[in-house]
Amino acid sequence: MTISAVAVDDSTVIRESLPLLMPEIRFVGRYATVERLLVERPTADLAVLDLHLVNERQPSVRQGLAAVRAVVAAGYRVCVYSQEERRFVLAACIAAGAGGIVAKSAPLAEVQESFRDVAAGRVVVPQSIISLMEILVRRNCITIIGERQRQVLAARARGLTYAEMSTKLFLSESTLRGYWRDLTLNVSSYLQQTTPHDIEHALGLKPGDLLDFWPMQPASTDRPGAEWWKLTEPS
Repeated sequence: MTISAVAVDDSTVIRESLPLLMPEIRFVGRYATVERLLVERPTADLAVLDLHLVNERQPSVRQGLAAVRAVVAAGYRVCVYSQEERRFVLAACIAAGAGGIVAKSAPLAEVQESFRDVAAGRVVVPQSIISLMEILVRRNCITIIGERQRQVLAARARGLTYAEMSTKLFLSESTLRGYWRDLTLNVSSYLQQTTPHDIEHALGLKPGDLLDFWPMQPASTDRPGAEWWKLTEPS
């Protein structure tokens, strides 16, 4: 089934090539800025959003968490499509309402499948966030999960495939995918509702380490061109 999508990316090459490379996705709009998307607001199942949109041609546009919040608030399901790798920045995107995060370095077939998953309401998270999720669950910060979900999370955090997990846990791959779907929805809800203090306390970070870019209040992230990406990830 073909899904409809809009793409927001400051790279002309990315904007022009996505429809050609992903025939199963119908791109109904392609924009260099979030501001332009919000003016036209085409109906779409998904918004594919780059995090880094400021450049010499458009130095004052909204980007980063401000962009995620604005596109989510406009009613789109958002999949971040970016080269960003810092796990706290990516977790903050989920906290800001993104339904998925896909690396631009990922294989094309995997990217297209992930876009379809997010459009269908499933949460897609990268490996770096999976390891962060495991820490939060292990420290009982996220408590509404079952033992099987814990086992699936531990296996995913160590890079096991569903086939390998099926052999190890004596469960079908479809059952394991169901556990993973429920778990990611729980974690997504937790990240969207929690505070920087809670995350810092759970991970043993210094107070205030996440305050500069964790999306607590919309007003703090709606500044066009906010230079959130220059921050150093807490160690």
